[in-house]
Amino acid sequence: MLADTLTRSLTDVLERPDLRVIADGVVPVLDVSLSLPFRITGSLKPGLPFSMQTATLTLGGPCLEAPRLAPTFLRHAIELMRLLEPGANPYLASFAAARVAALFHALDTDEVVPLPAWLGLFSDEVPQASDLCACWTVLSAFLPELPEFTSQEAERLQGVLARLWPVLAPAETLMSGGGDSRLAVDPRTGLNRYSSSHRPRPWAITFGSSTASSLSERGFGGAEAARRGMMNALLAKQDPDLVQEGVVRRARAAIGAHYGLPEDAVLLSASGTDCELAVLALVAAGTDRPVTSILLAPDETGSGVPLAACGRHFATDSACATLVGKGEVIEGFSPETRLIGVDIREPDGTARPVAAINAQCRDLAEREVAEGRHVLLHRLDQSKTGLAAPDMDLVGELCSRLGDQLSIVVDVCQARLSPSRVAEWVGRGIIVMITGSKFFTGPPFCGAILLPPEIRRRLPFLSLPRGLRAYGNRDEWPDGADASALNDGHNIGLALRWYAALAEMDALFALSDPVIRSRLTRFMTEAVAMVKARPALTMLPMGTPFDDGRWDAVPTILSFLVDAPHAPGRPLALEDARRLHRWLNADLSPWVAEGEGSLLCVLGQPVPVPHPLLEGPAGALRLCAGARLVSGEPSHEGLDEERRLQRECMDARRVLGKLELILKHWDVLLDANPVPRYAPLS
Repeated sequence: MLADTLTRSLTDVLERPDLRVIADGVVPVLDVSLSLPFRITGSLKPGLPFSMQTATLTLGGPCLEAPRLAPTFLRHAIELMRLLEPGANPYLASFAAARVAALFHALDTDEVVPLPAWLGLFSDEVPQASDLCACWTVLSAFLPELPEFTSQEAERLQGVLARLWPVLAPAETLMSGGGDSRLAVDPRTGLNRYSSSHRPRPWAITFGSSTASSLSERGFGGAEAARRGMMNALLAKQDPDLVQEGVVRRARAAIGAHYGLPEDAVLLSASGTDCELAVLALVAAGTDRPVTSILLAPDETGSGVPLAACGRHFATDSACATLVGKGEVIEGFSPETRLIGVDIREPDGTARPVAAINAQCRDLAEREVAEGRHVLLHRLDQSKTGLAAPDMDLVGELCSRLGDQLSIVVDVCQARLSPSRVAEWVGRGIIVMITGSKFFTGPPFCGAILLPPEIRRRLPFLSLPRGLRAYGNRDEWPDGADASALNDGHNIGLALRWYAALAEMDALFALSDPVIRSRLTRFMTEAVAMVKARPALTMLPMGTPFDDGRWDAVPTILSFLVDAPHAPGRPLALEDARRLHRWLNADLSPWVAEGEGSLLCVLGQPVPVPHPLLEGPAGALRLCAGARLVSGEPSHEGLDEERRLQRECMDARRVLGKLELILKHWDVLLDANPVPRYAPLS
C-alpha cells in the first residue's frame, strides 16, 4: 500500500489496520504542493466504469498540515474511488463518499477536530439542494473535469440521497446499530460496552471469545466487502429495499451453507437473547397450551435471557430502534408463560453431576405437561464456563415420552460445536440457537436460529405475537412467516456483523476436523498448564464434551478464580474480578513502570460463581480459544504453523503475566482505576 514518496507521518496513517483493509491495494502518492486534501486523476466519464488501474490518488499538503484530519481525508478519497469504480454517477458518488468520511471522522476521536465546512455539511441531516450546489465547487476539484453540475441535478440527487442516507455510512457505524445500547461506541475510549471495537485491534491480545471480540482484519474485510457491494448497488439505481433485503438474505444463505441447511432454515436475530424471544414466539404459536420454559443455568446465559424466555422486554431498547419497557410483557406473548431455572452448579460453585440435572429436568418436564402446559426444554451447550446439560440421551427420552407437548431448543450461542453435529440435531427436529460473536469471534450481537423441517413446514400457518415487530424484520425470517408481526425494515448492522463472523467461519472451516482439533488441543493443553502453575489462580473444572472424534470434543473455555491480592486463598469477589478484567484491557504504563503494563489483554468477562469463603459470588475469568487461534490472522502472515501456535501460547503467558502485575500493584490501580481504550496511550 505504501509509496516511497510518503512521509513517516502519513505512513503511520496508512498503516492503521482499518484503513489498510479499506484501501485494499490503493497506493497513494504525496504532492506537498497540492493545496487540496487529495486529487484523483484518470479517465472519468459519467455512466462508464472508472479504471482503477490507470487512476492515481494524490494526497496534498493539507494531509501534512492537519495530521489529525489526514485519516478522514484518506477515508474520503478511498471511498470515492471505490464508488466510482463500477461507473456510479460521479456527483452522487462524491456526496455519498463525503457522508461516509464525515461519519468516519466522528468515530475517530472525541477530541473533535473541526471538519472543513464542505465536509461538515454531511455530518448530520441530508444537505439541501442549494448546499449541494455550493459544496460542489470544492468536491469537484478532487476529480477529473466533469460536465457542469446543475441545480436541477442537485434537486434530483437530494431526493436520492434522502432515501439512501441511513445506510451511507462506514461499516463501523452500521455495525454499531441494529442491536441495543450496548453496541454504542464510547467516543472517549473507542470501545463499546463489551470493551470491544468494530475496527481491527491487532495490538490487543485476545482470548475473550466467550464474551466478545474486536474484529480482526479478516472480519473487518468481510463486513467492508459486503457494505461496499451494497453501496455500489444502491448508487447503481437499484431498488434500495431490494438491495438491503438481498444483503440480509445472502447472509442467511451463507450461514445455512456452513451447516448444510437452506436459507429458509435460518432465522436471523440480533443476539442470543433475541433468539430466545423468537424461539418462544414460534413454540407458543404452535400450541394451545401455556408454555413453561425450563432454562439451564440462568446465571451462565445472557443477562436478559430469563426475561426473554418469559416473553418480556429484556432491555430498554430493541433491535428495531424501539424504546420499550424492560420487564413488561411483550404484545402478543402470554403473561402465563412460566420460567423454571435449573442450576448447573452446586451452592459451593462446583459443577452439578449431569445425572442430577437430568433427573430434575425429567421431573419438571413431566410435572408441567401433567398440569396441561407445553414444555420448552433448553439444553445448554455450552454455558459461559463451558458446561453442558442436560445430556442428549435425556432429550431423546423425553421426546419419545412427551411427544408434541415438548419442544427442544439447544443453546449453542457459544458456537463451540461442529456444524455437522448441529445439522444432525436440526434434522432430528431440534431448534438450535447460534451466534457468530463467541467462538467464531465475530462482533457482538449476531444471532441466528436454525429451524428444523417441521417448524419450517408449519411456519406459514403460525400467528406470531405482534410485539415481535420491535425485534425482527421480515427479511430476517424465512418466507411465509407472519408478516403482520414483523417489521418491514432492514437490519443492515446485523447483516454486516454476520458477514464479519462469516469471514472467520470461512477461514476456520476451510480446515479439516483433525487439523482444527489438533490446534485446539495443543493450545488448551498448554493453557491449562500455565494456569495450574500459578499459585494465585485456581482453575475450575472444565466441561467434558462427548467425544466421537470431532473437533468439538476439545474444551475451549478455561475458567479460573484469582486470589485477592491481600488475602491469599480467598478469591476475588465479582466486582473486584470485574476491575481486574477492565485493567487487563487498559494501558497501565502511567502507573506501573515494570513489566508489560501497556499491553492490552482481553479475557472473557467474569462469571458469578458461588464460593464458600464469600458472602456473594466470586468472579471467574475465562481464557478461551476461538476460531482465529485455529485459522490465524493476517498479522500472523509469514509464520509457519508451529511458530504461530508458539506465539499464541506465549501471548497467553503474557496475559497471565500482566494479571500478576495487576495483583502486585492493586492498591495503586484501585486509586487510578484505568479505563480500557481502543489503543495503547502511546
